[in-house]
Amino acid sequence: MVSHKTPRIFYCLIVFFACYVSPSFSRVSLSVSPTTLTRANRTVTVRWSGVDSPSDLDWLGVYSPPDSANDEFIGYVFLNASDGWRSGSGSVDIPLVNLRANYAFRVFRWKREEVNYRHHDHDHNPLPGTRHRLAVSEEVRFETAAGPDQIHLSFTDREDEMRVMFVTADGAESFVSYGLDAARLDHIAATAVRRYERKDMCDFPANSSIGWRDPGSIHDGVMKNLEKGKKYYYTVGSDAGGWSPIHSFISRDSDSNETIAFLFGDMGTYTPYATFYRIQEESRSTVKWILRDIESLGDKPIFVSHIGDISYARGFAWIWDEFFNQIEPIASRIPYHVCIGNHEYDWPTQPWRPEWSYGVYGKDGGGECGVPYSIRFKMPGNSSFPTGTGAPDTQNLYFSFDAGVVHFLYISTETNFLRGSDQYNFIKADLESVDRNKTPFVVVQGHRPMYTSSNELRDAPMRERMLENLEPLLVQNNVTLALWGHVHRYERFCPLKNFRCADVTSNFTSIGGAPVHLVIGMGGQDWQPIWEPRPDHTDVPIYPQPERSMYRGGEFGYTRLVATREKLTLSYIGNHDGQVHDMVEILSGQILKSVNDDEKILESGGDGVLVVSVFPWYVKATSVLVVGILVGYVLGLITRCKRDSVERSQWTPVKSEEM
Repeated sequence: MVSHKTPRIFYCLIVFFACYVSPSFSRVSLSVSPTTLTRANRTVTVRWSGVDSPSDLDWLGVYSPPDSANDEFIGYVFLNASDGWRSGSGSVDIPLVNLRANYAFRVFRWKREEVNYRHHDHDHNPLPGTRHRLAVSEEVRFETAAGPDQIHLSFTDREDEMRVMFVTADGAESFVSYGLDAARLDHIAATAVRRYERKDMCDFPANSSIGWRDPGSIHDGVMKNLEKGKKYYYTVGSDAGGWSPIHSFISRDSDSNETIAFLFGDMGTYTPYATFYRIQEESRSTVKWILRDIESLGDKPIFVSHIGDISYARGFAWIWDEFFNQIEPIASRIPYHVCIGNHEYDWPTQPWRPEWSYGVYGKDGGGECGVPYSIRFKMPGNSSFPTGTGAPDTQNLYFSFDAGVVHFLYISTETNFLRGSDQYNFIKADLESVDRNKTPFVVVQGHRPMYTSSNELRDAPMRERMLENLEPLLVQNNVTLALWGHVHRYERFCPLKNFRCADVTSNFTSIGGAPVHLVIGMGGQDWQPIWEPRPDHTDVPIYPQPERSMYRGGEFGYTRLVATREKLTLSYIGNHDGQVHDMVEILSGQILKSVNDDEKILESGGDGVLVVSVFPWYVKATSVLVVGILVGYVLGLITRCKRDSVERSQWTPVKSEEM
């Protein structure tokens, strides 16, 4: 017998589909081309048509794997990104990276009355709603034999070696084939394989279905017995899984009288879609200008220092894939070195979290607890620290190496650096063992700054401990430069010791023990803290520049270090024009001499400093013009004085300052 409730059930089903399944679903067309991507052609064109009454809130979701829940997209693009969106039709081109899983796309209608401001992204913009799905595309995949990707080099502890790491989908046996002739790669190196799992993540979103994606298998191979300063060619992969294109690098040369490096922090990643966190669009410019410099420098040993806040994945696994694909044009050619930052590591139950640090360490790591950073990179040395969660130990914390005439030391500001800790003992022993005849310059790098004039109050307790525990080591061992990130600006200080400048105009004979501190966290992250305001008017937007701060600015960019045995030059390159905006030169001589009123060279038994102000061309041109006018005026005045024998009033120069 049919129940009298049956018609009511059917009626409810009809109402459900009428309300929750858009009537446009069957009419909206969504297509993708091509459906198979290659390493050389990885851009997909997504086309749609038939969208009724288009709205600027209609959006396209990017999904991988294709069976992800509607609210577990990896990114989204609003349909109004296409010029013809008001017609209900349009298209967008989206470059994709190989996530070792297929992609699919979905179109959604998002109504204004459904906007939920409590469900928002990093910038507090509401995340798009998934209630009304209009269309689903077919799947897009990468070809099976695309070969490894995310290739990046780094130093080992031996000068005649070079490490190369890369990712494959299945972890199958893979190799590094290398040699001095691109046509004859006659050396073979096997690779070790590591990976990490969702259970290794320690918090949300890294351990959730929203943030987790399979990271693939990370291969680690070492090219050995390399001749000094030679150009080597290499490829990675296997016959079964495919080989990468042939890349090249210049091997290390300990006898070289030149050191070149690109250094920055906080670069992050660009993605061709919006996602749960803000992307770092400026990172593309940083990569672009560094590639320009690499090309112009030619076949020389060069490397990169990225001092913390690497990808800004913060628990969304695919951002690491986007990051390594973004840097591969650089990192497959020159070694790419890193140190750990808060956005790779910090989580509420991290093992070292003293009482004073509770405002310092938080959830910045997005639940990754340093695991992706530790597995995806392998730096020199063997430093490690237990996670306390059963996950692999945190690695790549502190290490050092020589590159030409400079000794580089990397430290961790996220793990214990206090006096008596393993890291403190390493730093002390390392600095005390530097051979200044071999490497006259010493550069120390870490993420959170010891000195900054930004209004970064949260880190004040940490800076106090750094000054108390680490600054004496830098001073006692005559460190040349101390480079820091974390603050997303560039700032150069005078040679400093306990907040005091070693004034080059005073009558002293040495500034040994006064490192030049620089903040170089301007690589790409666009959140900028304000400068420190006046203490008696903290609510007024006036930010006096302390005397110890010689140059500061909010321009994105990077620094370029070039050193010989006689001189180290660090230049600040701005991303908006690729030009030098500030420069410091440090000499290793013994004589104090004045260059002019604005520039002084101080050479001492330690290191000497020449500060060079770099002005735009129009400022220089204006200065020349003004000087010419003044000279003409003075000469005319003297001539008139002689002719008329009349006493004139004294001329008072006008002070000119860069604001």
